[in-house]
Amino acid sequence: MKIATAFCALALGALGLAACDSAQAANAVPRPEMDHALATTASRDTAVLAGGCFWGMQLVFEHVKGVLQVTAGYAGGQANTASYEQVETGATGHAESVRIVYDPSQVTYGQLLQVYFSVAHDPTELDRQGPDVGPQYRSAIFYASATQQQVAERYIAQLTRDKVFPRPIVTQLVPLRGFSPAEAYHQDFGKKNPDNAYIMINDAPKVRHLQQAFSALYVE
Repeated sequence: MKIATAFCALALGALGLAACDSAQAANAVPRPEMDHALATTASRDTAVLAGGCFWGMQLVFEHVKGVLQVTAGYAGGQANTASYEQVETGATGHAESVRIVYDPSQVTYGQLLQVYFSVAHDPTELDRQGPDVGPQYRSAIFYASATQQQVAERYIAQLTRDKVFPRPIVTQLVPLRGFSPAEAYHQDFGKKNPDNAYIMINDAPKVRHLQQAFSALYVE
């Protein structure tokens, strides 16, 4: 459970270690070489990303300029198994994910991926993220178009080529087959519960790193 692992992480001093590692990563990850220019008119597009507990992913992307809505949910499995109790078994094929609705005239898909790889999660952790363990916490990009697939593929290749991370990137790149919103009590959990131990230890530092590393993209 997330709450229990928060206290375990605190006992191990994970807060200081995670802050140091995340700050270094945020400063090291370059922009994608392949990306599209900002659109000339306002519109709406969608990105679905997985990278550990959806509480933190949602909290980070809610602070990105041009993001209109972030929904915590499940992707990768069947709709009839998209419930927290089932997904937490690790046997459904789902990953805890976020659906990001954004305005491409304010932020590009490539910029969202840069935030994703820089501060939202660690793309070198296999089937886990920080204190959370299991395939439901895997790193995955669920692309909804050939353009998203191409930008993500090229970006992963770029980061791998330049050896940006000390370990191999394990992020899965798979087509989006569907997205199921999580239960109401998971939505905006970090925003509604800033004093929760798990949020303070694992997620609040990511928001601070976002502000430091991407000041032009950060919004309150």
